[in-house]
Parts: sequence; C-alpha cells; structure tokens
Amino acid sequence: MGDAARATSQGQNWVSYLWSVAAQRPEHPAAIDGDQQLSYRQLHDRAAAYAGCLADRGVQPGDRVALVFRRSAEAAAALLGTMAAGAVAVVVADVLRPRQIAHIVRHSGAELVLAGRDLPSELVSPTLDAPVLTPPTEDEPGPPGHEVVPRHDRDLAQLIYTSGSTGMPKGVMVSHGNLAAGVDAVRSYLGIGPDDRIASLLPFSFDYGLNQLLVAVASGATLVIDRSPIAARVDRRLRESEVTVLAAVPALWRQLLQVERFRDEPIASLRIMTNTGGRLGVDTVRRLRRAQPGAALFAMYGLTEAFRSTYLDPALVDRKPGSVGRAIPGATVRVLRPDGSTCTPGEVGEIVHEGPTVTLGYWRDDAATSEVFRRSPSGGVVVHSGDYGFVDDEGDLYVEGRRDRMLKRLGFRVSPDEVVDAILASELTADACVTAARSDAGDEDDDATLIVHVTLMPFADVTDLERRLALDLPRHLRPDRVVVHDVLPTTPSGKHDLQALEGATG
Repeated sequence: MGDAARATSQGQNWVSYLWSVAAQRPEHPAAIDGDQQLSYRQLHDRAAAYAGCLADRGVQPGDRVALVFRRSAEAAAALLGTMAAGAVAVVVADVLRPRQIAHIVRHSGAELVLAGRDLPSELVSPTLDAPVLTPPTEDEPGPPGHEVVPRHDRDLAQLIYTSGSTGMPKGVMVSHGNLAAGVDAVRSYLGIGPDDRIASLLPFSFDYGLNQLLVAVASGATLVIDRSPIAARVDRRLRESEVTVLAAVPALWRQLLQVERFRDEPIASLRIMTNTGGRLGVDTVRRLRRAQPGAALFAMYGLTEAFRSTYLDPALVDRKPGSVGRAIPGATVRVLRPDGSTCTPGEVGEIVHEGPTVTLGYWRDDAATSEVFRRSPSGGVVVHSGDYGFVDDEGDLYVEGRRDRMLKRLGFRVSPDEVVDAILASELTADACVTAARSDAGDEDDDATLIVHVTLMPFADVTDLERRLALDLPRHLRPDRVVVHDVLPTTPSGKHDLQALEGATG
C-alpha cells in the first residue's frame, strides 16, 4: 500500500498530501498558469481559504459543492479546498451550456456552486438550484483557512459526471480511497517525482485530466496548465516550460502531429507520453514514436468507473503498438464470456476490472449501478466496462471497441476502430471517426450504414481517400459515405462528439 492509500485508510482526507508537501517544500512551484506561478505554500494557502469559506457558509462534510471554473491554478485550489473541507467536489466543465450545468447541479444535489470570476454570467444563471458563491480575490479578506477535515477511504471525495460521446452523463461516485489507490498506482508505474513538470491540457472534470493534477500534488511535482486551442501554441508552451510528462487523448495527439515542429524536432525535456480516453491506433503510435523518440510512450486503458485499468510497458510499444498492456498495480483485469467464464487468448469478450480503484457506483442510480458494478466470486466488486477486447498469448490486452458500438456488416461484426485505423494508416487524413445509421426497424441483423468523418491532409482530397479505402479495405469495412470536416467536434474531455456528428449527418 502506498503512502496516499495508507494515509486515507487511517482516516486522513486525501488532500492531506497538499498540506504535507507544502510543509516540506513550501517554495517549490506547484502550478504554472500562463504568467502566474504558485508555490506549494501559495496553493495550500489558497485551498485552505476556500475550505474556510465553505465552512463559513455552513457546508458540512459530505455536502456536494459544484465547481464551475476555467481550468486554472485557481480551479485547482478550489477543488482541493472543497475536498479539504470534507465536501464532495462536483467539477463542471466550463464549456458546457447553462442547461447542462443546471442538470448536473440539480442531479448532484449541490448545496452550493463555486463559480470563477472570469466566467460569462449566463453560465451561472439564477436558475441554478443552489446559491452561487463567487470566491474572494486574493487581495480581499476572506475566512481564515483551516485544517483538513478527516475522511475515510469509503467517504465520497468527488462526483465525476461522465462526458462520453453517447448517452446522458452519470455521476460516478469516487471515494478518497479510490483517489489514493489510483494516484499511488500511476505514480508508481510512471515514476513521477518532484522534479517533473506535468502538462495539464485536459479538463479537471474528466478523470484523466484530473489525474494530472492529483499526481502532481501527491508527488510534489509542478503542474503546467495550458488552455490554448491551437496545437502549435501548445507545442511552444511544452518547450518553454520544459514539460517532462505529457498526457493527451487520441484527437489531441493527432492535432499535435500536424505541427511540423512537434513532428520533426523532439522536445528535449519530455520523458513520458501517456494516452487513454480512446484507442490510439497503430499508425498514430508509430508516428508519435518517430516524432518524440526520447519519450517513453505509455498506452493506457481506463474508464471513469475504475479510474485507471491498464498500461503497456513502453519497452513493448514498438512490438505491440495496438496493445494497452496489463492491469495497474493492485488491480485485476480480465476478459469474460457472457456466462462469466474467462476467455482464452485471442478470444473476444467483455473487459472487467476489479481492485481498489473501482468506484462506489452511480449517484442516485441504483439500476445502472447494479448493472455495471457486480459482485465477483472473491466477494469484491467488478466493473463491467461494456468494452470488448482480448488478451494475447503473453497476457497483454487489446481493446476492440464498445459493446454498444459494434456493428453488423455483411455478416461480420465490425468495430468502428478498425475502420478508423485503416483511414489513419492511409496518411491522407489528420483525424477520423465513424458513426453508423441503423435501420428504422432496429433489427440487429440489418446492416448498418457506415459514415466516416474526416479532416483531410492539405495535399489530399476525398476522392484520393475513397480510392485508397476501396483498395485497402474488405467490403464489410468500407464506408458508405465520407463526410469531410474542417475540424471534428469534441466533448469537454477531448473525445470525438459522436452525438454532434450523428446530428449533423441525420
């Protein structure tokens, strides 16, 4: 058991880590946000002020507090301060619209909304079912900070509202023990230390983006926050800030690979790249390895309901570019048949996860919780991911795709990821994803209509791509339609927004 897990199981709030690092290394940089740099002492003081502010407003341990901020050092302080007060943090992506924010606030039962001063007023409208508190500036007197409220491993720390590409978001209940176990595992296999500078490019409302903040704090490392939507500017910031750890999702990696400097000039300080939030694809893996040969590439797999599940040893990435490896320390990941028995190597089944990062279920949704979180033969809880995959003869995992996205085409079961891999391998596209239209009858034996959405390379046109796919793909994998976009829409977590694409194509 790691330090964080030990501290939490003994009744200490996970945020005690911040208090400890601030005492040991008060002047070490905790966060770099544009021209602003916060030391660990400053981050601690600001988080403690937020905790004092919430206590002054009558917030009790276990109360939910919604946080609506731009991703920033201030947002990090508000999140850590909310947990320090013993409250349950509900981080809301600032790119959501007022109706979506109101839904999350209402569904979570938040007693209070903390809103950043720099947000448009319409995002925190008076229609919210909770009072809105705009925190004092650093120059204004506020309630005194206070010590961390004790919490135990099963006490709620956060509600993470899934922002996946399909369906309505659910509030995943994340405990202090889950945070401790997840952060300990990631720190261990990535080898993160206080000298690391970790890029923050993803929202804190996304468990993967949250992880960069938590790992930085637990390790006494420095979080480098960048909000630029332009990949070339991100590349420049990574170099100027001497970032050592870079985490991204597939769509973002593909944007970076369009930047000539990122592609052709390795970042000297960069030692680790990590990916999750979708399959990276063999072609993208190989392009990243060529672009940044000095950085170890960790292909990972996870789901919000289990925080983090697997990673591939970087020493194997060139030999197994399509794999996401094995279970993180302390966890068990298996591939099961419908009857619950374990699949043999190469046999496709559902991926399930068991271990200390398995969360507590869905907030106010017992039916969904009982469907996804089930008892294992050992008496623990297993998360059924809804993802299909298989393990090879050496025990490394390959993810085929989601159960609800598998398609029937000319008698074959098709994963949209297979089609995307072929499209990206053509080197005619910068990015790609697939949507499907099923028949009105909804018969699963009816062939789906396969629609491919792409952004093209400057030198290519759609005719080139269609000709290439006709040569490279068997008939059941060929798209019925190719739709060209200037840019593919994404969700707040940076994944492709399949609902938006399906709505645009009818």
